[in-house]
Amino acid sequence: MKLKVIIHKAEEGGFWAEVPAIPGCATQGETMKELIENLYDAVEGCLSIDLDEVKIKRSDLVMDLAV
Repeated sequence: MKLKVIIHKAEEGGFWAEVPAIPGCATQGETMKELIENLYDAVEGCLSIDLDEVKIKRSDLVMDLAV
C-alpha cells in the first residue's frame, strides 16, 4: 500500500506530517528520520483495530488484506 504524506516544517523546529487518506492520522519528529519512523507507527495505529471491541459472530470470517 502506498499513501501520500504531507510533511510540514514545525514552527518550533522539527517536522510534522499528516496522512490525508486517513483522517486524524498525524505525527511529528525532531529530524526527518524520526518523523518517518513515527509515521510508520502512526499509520499502523490509525489502521489497527482491537478485535475484542468488535462484535463478531461465529459465521463471520476475519482476514488480513494487504493492498
